[in-house]
Amino acid sequence: MSTFTRRALIALGAGAWAGATGWAGSSLAWPHDHADDRPPPAAPAGEEIDLAGHVLNRLTFGTTPAARAELLTLGPTVETAVDAWIAQQLAVRDDDDAAARSLHRFAAIDAPIAELYEFKPEVLRAELAGATLLRAVHARRQLYEVLVQFWSDHLNVAMAKGECAWLKPADDRLVARQHACGRFRDLIAASALSPAMLWYLDGRENRRRTAAEKPNENYARELLELHTLGVDGGYSQRDVMEVARCLTGWTVRGQAGFRKARVEFHADAHDDGAKEVLGTHIAAGGGRRDLDQVLDVVCAHPATARHLAGKLCTRFIADDPPAAAVAAVAAAFTASGGDLRATVRALFATPEFRSPAIRAGKLKRPFHFVVSCLRLCDARSDGGPALLGWLERMGQAPFQCPTPDGYPEAATAWRDTLLWRWDLAAAFAEGRVNGTRVDRNRLLASGPEALAAHAFGRRANAAERAALHLPGVDPLALILSAPAFQRC
Repeated sequence: MSTFTRRALIALGAGAWAGATGWAGSSLAWPHDHADDRPPPAAPAGEEIDLAGHVLNRLTFGTTPAARAELLTLGPTVETAVDAWIAQQLAVRDDDDAAARSLHRFAAIDAPIAELYEFKPEVLRAELAGATLLRAVHARRQLYEVLVQFWSDHLNVAMAKGECAWLKPADDRLVARQHACGRFRDLIAASALSPAMLWYLDGRENRRRTAAEKPNENYARELLELHTLGVDGGYSQRDVMEVARCLTGWTVRGQAGFRKARVEFHADAHDDGAKEVLGTHIAAGGGRRDLDQVLDVVCAHPATARHLAGKLCTRFIADDPPAAAVAAVAAAFTASGGDLRATVRALFATPEFRSPAIRAGKLKRPFHFVVSCLRLCDARSDGGPALLGWLERMGQAPFQCPTPDGYPEAATAWRDTLLWRWDLAAAFAEGRVNGTRVDRNRLLASGPEALAAHAFGRRANAAERAALHLPGVDPLALILSAPAFQRC
C-alpha cells in the first residue's frame, strides 16, 4: 500500500471534519473545460460546502471547476443560480452532444433489439457498461444521468440471467433513458413490457391455459413490492395473485426462430376471468387491457407515492430521509399525476434538501466515486476493462446486481469498499489504470490545496493541509482518498 494510505490517511481520519483555518485558496484551470483565454475558475474558499457545491455533489456524478463556475453565472446569488441550474438541467432537450461524442466506438448500444443477438454477451456487457460510465463522465445533462441510474436501479434487470445479456441494452435505451424525466405510469408500462424484464422476472412464463394451471407470480410480486407500492404498501398475497392473473399471456420470443425479442400477447394463455386488485374490480373479458388496468391502479395508489418519495429522498437527501421531505415529495408526485420532473423539482425545493446539515452527509457509491475521480481530474478514459474491473471489485459493476431491488443506496452497503477506493486512488494518480490518463502536473500546478478545495467543495482544513505536505505523500492520491472526497 502506498505511503499516503499509512500516514496521511491516519492524519485525515483524525481531523477530516475539523474546522478550516484562514487559508484563502487559489485558482485552478481545467484546459478542456476552458479552451479560451477566460480567467480560470476560482476554487471554493469557504470553510463549509455552500449550496452550489452541495447541489453539484448530489445532482451530478462529480463536480468540476468549470461546472461550478458555470452554475454561479446563472444568477446574482447562489440560491437563484442554483434554481436556474436545476431548471436548466430538467428542461426538455435533445440528446447530449458532449455525451454522444464519447460513445462513437460502441457499436451495440443503439442497435435494433433483434440485432443485439449478433453480439457476444461479454461484448454487450462491456459496451453497455463502458457507455454508461462515459456518459456519466462527459454529459452536460448530469442530473438526467443521475436520474437514469436511479430508475435503472429501481427497475433492475441483471444481464447475467437468461437472454437479458442481449436484451438489456435496448431496455436501458427504451425504459430508464426514455422515461427518466417523464411520467411514472409510462416508465412502469415500458418496463412491464420490456423483453428484458419479461425474461428477468419470468413474466414470459406467466400463463394460465387451464383452471388448474397456476400463474407465475414473480413479476407481480416485484411490481408491488419494489416498483410501486413498496413492501409496506398494504397489499396482500391475494393481491399478488390477482395481479399475476391480470398479467398472464404476455411473453417474449427467444433467440431461436423468427422475430427475436418480440413481445406478444397470447389470449389463449390469459386468465380472462374477473379479478380484484387492491379493492378495484377488473371485469371479465378484458384480455390484454387487464395490464393497463393494473398499472392504473398501482401507479395511482397513495402507497406508491410514499414509496417513491422515500427512495428519492434517500438518494438525494439522506439515508434516513426526513419525514417532512418525504411527505412533500409524495404530495408533488400525486398532484402532478406522477410527473417525475415535477416530483424531483419539488424535492430540490424542500428546506431539508437545502439544509447545510445534510451536506457531505452521504457516502458516494463506487460508481459515483470512480466517475467523480475522472471528472475532477479531467481524465481521458476509454471506459474499458481496466476501469470496469475496479467497479466490479468494488461491487458495483453496471447492470450486474443479481437481485431485483438494484444496488443499494445506504452507506452501510459500501463501507467495505474503502480499501479498494484507496488502492484505485493510488493507481489512478500513478497512471496505472490502463486506458485512463491524467495530467497530474497540470492538476497540481497551482498547488495541492487548490485541487483539494475543488475536490472537497471547500478550502482544506488544517489536518488536510498538513497531510498533503507529509514527506513521501502523493497529494493527488491523497485527495482522491480523503474522507471529504468519499462523501457527497
